Amino acid sequence: MSGQPASDAELTVRAQSGEAGALGILLERHQAGMRAVALAVLGHGPDADDAVQDAVLIALRRIGDVRDPAAVGPWLRMIVRNACRSRLRAPQGVELSERLRATDPTPEQLIEQHALRDWVWRAIEDLPAPTRLVLMLRHFSTTTTSYEQIARACGVPVGTVRSRLSNGRAALAAALRATADSAYDDVGARTEASRRQGLETLAEAEQGRFEKVLAERWSPRVAMLGFGEPIIGHGFLLRGMEGDLAAGVRQRLRHVVASRDIVIWETDLINPPDDPEHCPPASSWLMTLKGGLIQSLRLYHAPRPV
Repeated sequence: MSGQPASDAELTVRAQSGEAGALGILLERHQAGMRAVALAVLGHGPDADDAVQDAVLIALRRIGDVRDPAAVGPWLRMIVRNACRSRLRAPQGVELSERLRATDPTPEQLIEQHALRDWVWRAIEDLPAPTRLVLMLRHFSTTTTSYEQIARACGVPVGTVRSRLSNGRAALAAALRATADSAYDDVGARTEASRRQGLETLAEAEQGRFEKVLAERWSPRVAMLGFGEPIIGHGFLLRGMEGDLAAGVRQRLRHVVASRDIVIWETDLINPPDDPEHCPPASSWLMTLKGGLIQSLRLYHAPRPV
């Protein structure tokens, strides 16, 4: 009947076919019930919020698995319950994304296979840049996923990471609804373009042409973050890259996460055989862009395995 809200079954079918906004409405509609389950299992505290947040992302990735569209509410609550139980069973400090990583495809791979991919990314794009960065690291990075790692990578306290993720979760469903009639960027093309740029940057650096790359693709006022006061300009970056190459250290691009104005390049650091401990095993380049030029860079080096 005209004017009546769509049923859960209708919204589920529409979400499964890739219609923007339908899943956002479902998440908003069932948010209270999902949180109630988390509180019942885990009690009040950040773990309950984290479990709901993990469940939201799982729902975004797996809405196509729902066999009975009318039962999407119980399905969402089941996901929350499983996320809570997984947290209770896991060793202290181990995040859900880390526990799934060994056997599951990455969230990026799952979303890339899903009809909702573009509008999920469009919704993420609408979030504030600091919130977007922690979401990208938490759910799309392959190395920097725990709260402690994200806090070190972003230079903020763990509590700030938690609050930004919580704010992102709360905003995501509303942002998804707002994308219903928006034009979407081609996420795959954008990520592939950034991947090519990363490969070209490292190749040019090894050929002694990193200064040329900086002049073409990096702002002359680029800010290097993470060393107290920002270090402005190309000089520090050039000296750092040339120093690593002179020491025999090479970088291999392994993974790329790209949004409109935040890009993450994850690289393996390959040390020379005669100095295998020269650098940590991996690094993440956290970059902001404006007008096609890189405006800031923060490097995060993954700790060595214990």
